[in-house]
Amino acid sequence: MAANFWVSSHYKRWMVDRSTIEQARADDQEYATPNELSLLGILFANIIVKLARRLSLRQRVIATAHVFFRRFYLKNSYCDTDPYMVIAACVYVAAKAEETPVHVKSVVNEARNLYQSGEYHIKNFPSDNARLAEMEFYLVDELECDLTVFHPYRTLLTLVCSLTGLQDSSTDSSLIHEAEAGELGAGVNDESSPRYWGTGAGKLELPEGCIQLAWFIINDTYRSDTLCLVYPPHMIAIAAIHVAIVLHADTRKQPAPRRSSRRSNPSPRSTDAVAFLAGLNVNMSEIATIMQDMLGLYKLWSMFSDDAPDAKGVGGSPGDSTVTTKSLVDLLTQMRGGRDRDVAHPDSGRPVQQTKLLEMTQTQSSLVSGWRA
Repeated sequence: MAANFWVSSHYKRWMVDRSTIEQARADDQEYATPNELSLLGILFANIIVKLARRLSLRQRVIATAHVFFRRFYLKNSYCDTDPYMVIAACVYVAAKAEETPVHVKSVVNEARNLYQSGEYHIKNFPSDNARLAEMEFYLVDELECDLTVFHPYRTLLTLVCSLTGLQDSSTDSSLIHEAEAGELGAGVNDESSPRYWGTGAGKLELPEGCIQLAWFIINDTYRSDTLCLVYPPHMIAIAAIHVAIVLHADTRKQPAPRRSSRRSNPSPRSTDAVAFLAGLNVNMSEIATIMQDMLGLYKLWSMFSDDAPDAKGVGGSPGDSTVTTKSLVDLLTQMRGGRDRDVAHPDSGRPVQQTKLLEMTQTQSSLVSGWRA
């Protein structure tokens, strides 16, 4: 396990650009628009959260499962795989990776109960525990055994502190106090060295509600297809602080502190958010881009409703239609049906004998057979 983000597999192998993500979605875009695929990404993220909560898993495990899911679909398409099985495998493997394992039987049972509920109407999820165990082998292989994931939470709580102390029960206190050596970047464990994002002097004092809002914004970023794959965790944390300060009414109303030209050394804590954030050694134009992506995610998310009575389809603007879970589940079914027809009757007139899904099944079977032997 790397003790530093900059030398970890997360940074070296799993930070990609937007063109790589667009290329990964090329097969799916033959059957759905980019807007529809982004809405599917939100749906799958919601399912990950619901399944993990049924298993009483903490937020860090949920975040890691999100990242595993996004990484898996850098190499695969929704049409050629079963995203519902992949979700169950991601949650199962993430729990192991974060040292809070759950029994495979529990994951299968909770996944079946969730998928067969009125929201999803997915009746074909297997009850055989071995199927999920096989999928675990394939998932870890696709992830190249890189199971260490860095998240923005610790950076957030290192940069800011509460005026009254962060003691709200809604915040994952176990995550706050986790020791994640080196997650903050080069030099963070050496008191004689400045933090890579600035001078390292002090923290930004914010109201407790503002810190919690930034925490929840970070949670929401995992519903994006791009943010956790394109940007380093510390950049996402800083962008979340910016957005939280703008959105949190009590923080906006705070008067700016008076500045003295005679003051040479900054205090250990600062209430001047503008000066503190301006002093960070990061690319502010990139922070602005991340903030725009966050706001764009919320705009897209506003189209989606788990309990809307009727759906008029997907792909419209927020004022034109409400997208429901059922419409997105139906969309995925149509995409996979279209893919199956194209594989069976390609333009060349020669049917394809082996699809990605079949290759996956054969790989799983061979891996499990070798493991049992």
